[in-house]
Amino acid sequence: MDLLSLRYFQTVAKLENMTLAAEILQISQPAISKMIKNLEGELNVKLFDRTGKYIRLNEYGKRFLVKVDLALQTLEEGKTELLDLSERPTGTVVIFIQAGSYLLPDMITLFRQKYPEAQFKLLQQDQEISRYPAFDLCISSTPLKIPGTVSTPVLTEEILLAVPNEHRLATRKSVRLNELAEDGFISLKIGKLLRETTDSLCHAAGFAPRIIYECDEPSMVRSLVRSGLGVLLSPL
Repeated sequence: MDLLSLRYFQTVAKLENMTLAAEILQISQPAISKMIKNLEGELNVKLFDRTGKYIRLNEYGKRFLVKVDLALQTLEEGKTELLDLSERPTGTVVIFIQAGSYLLPDMITLFRQKYPEAQFKLLQQDQEISRYPAFDLCISSTPLKIPGTVSTPVLTEEILLAVPNEHRLATRKSVRLNELAEDGFISLKIGKLLRETTDSLCHAAGFAPRIIYECDEPSMVRSLVRSGLGVLLSPL
């Protein structure tokens, strides 16, 4: 007894017509008749009463059909469940954070609403990992040049100038970058992507920024500016 013979029996039992069942199943009538006879021989009972060329499901057939319907329905539900599981992330999503960490809470919350089984591992400023794509998602300020990765813009941020309240440019709505050539800059340490970006902007304006304070924490950098210790180029 195999799955195919059960499906064929189910169709014949519901139609009680060999010719119509053969057309629906797209096989020859002799082939389906032979399969039903083989099934009856395996069960050692007749499943249909035959009168000439007409067939009717008998009591044995009716009882067996109930079990076949249940078995095939269970198998179909199992197939659907496995398909759903195969498409649902159930492992750990590795996220490499180089920029935009403030985007993560909402992203993770929305993702887990759809895939509650997913777990997350966050990596920050890991120099080794940038040599190969050992992550599922990376948020960075510039496209990664790593084989096997694809970059997609998420948002565009302006880089603004922050100065102390008493600074000579504090009341200006706009400035030329080369006007800051003599100022002391507060900046993230070398190796941070934002530092690389702001340094390159200054060089493009014709000067190398004079860094007077370096630190790792963006919030600390802003505090130093408010204290009047230097100027800062940073996203809002």
